Amino acid sequence: MTRFAFSIHATSGKARTGTIAMQRGTIRTPAFMPVGTAATVKAMKPESVRATGADIILGNTYHLMLRPGAERVARLGGLHRFMNWDRPILTDSGGYQVMSLSSLRKITEDGVTFASHLDGSRHLLSPERSMEIQRLLGSDIVMAFDECPRADQPRDAIAKSMAMSMRWAQRSRHAFDAGGDHAAAAALFGIQQGALDEGLRRESADALSAIGFDGYAIGGLAVGEGQEAMFATLDFAPDQLPASAPRYLMGVGKPDDLVGAVERGVDMFDCVLPTRSGRNGQAFTWHGPLNLRNARFAEDTAPLDDRCGCPACGHYSRAYLHHLTKSKEMLGAMLLTEHNLWFYQQLMAAMRDAIAEDRFATFARDFRRDYLAP
Repeated sequence: MTRFAFSIHATSGKARTGTIAMQRGTIRTPAFMPVGTAATVKAMKPESVRATGADIILGNTYHLMLRPGAERVARLGGLHRFMNWDRPILTDSGGYQVMSLSSLRKITEDGVTFASHLDGSRHLLSPERSMEIQRLLGSDIVMAFDECPRADQPRDAIAKSMAMSMRWAQRSRHAFDAGGDHAAAAALFGIQQGALDEGLRRESADALSAIGFDGYAIGGLAVGEGQEAMFATLDFAPDQLPASAPRYLMGVGKPDDLVGAVERGVDMFDCVLPTRSGRNGQAFTWHGPLNLRNARFAEDTAPLDDRCGCPACGHYSRAYLHHLTKSKEMLGAMLLTEHNLWFYQQLMAAMRDAIAEDRFATFARDFRRDYLAP
């Protein structure tokens, strides 16, 4: 069985389409990974997530280490069995959540000591412990442990943080490789840092390439810098990473973010936006997002999107979804989440087709015309 093999099947400009072959299944790229933070994609059954077209989902190391605990998940047969998902799972390293969710934390060369946001208990998350947790979970794609600094910090602070993340990347590599059977079956991705600075990004990419990883993530974006600054960074950051490996933009994003990032050579994405928006009454469509709380939908008998083949669009009107949303009925969140995940996967499939047919520039232009229309 193949441990990890990335193949590029076609290109259109910088956009690429291909496959990642792994033991638990093939991942079609560009790929969007629904986020299953706490061993569940919120408001969705695993089989429903698969029905949207998702080849892989993401689990969260920080949340799972705190509840129910990585050791408990291991005793119960691993994350795949625990949540009834038999295809690949990528787990993040936990570093971003430690930085963003814990107000009481201390960063040293060893790692990050922090207080749980659940009960205040103290924990140390280091490269070695992050690799151990991801091994206990049984992750297929493991992320190296890193620090994600804010982009508005001084350059010296960003450079210092990036350098430490590269040392942590080397320690992550060693700890992952010591993982026995898990290391023989899983893949490890390094994470490029450097905020918006081209020189620091280059230095980070060179350090990661020297260590050697199965794939490379672009970290430190989608953290408040805005789309223009993100795209300006993506104009150079993906090209700094090895072309023969998948490039993963972490935590992105809105549908137009995805199109712009694929246009710049990115292969993989994850984001909570489609599920979080669904729980809050927002639906994504080919003609832009809709706020189902809006009174204009109260008697609208049309489907959410006449181009969508999801169950919500096939059986329910905007008026009914408006009613469910306004009434705070659980079914409203479920149907809108399902629709949003279908839409995201249909968008990824449309991009893969456009790249395969070498018409991505036209696709991107037409998408933006319709999606961003006033």
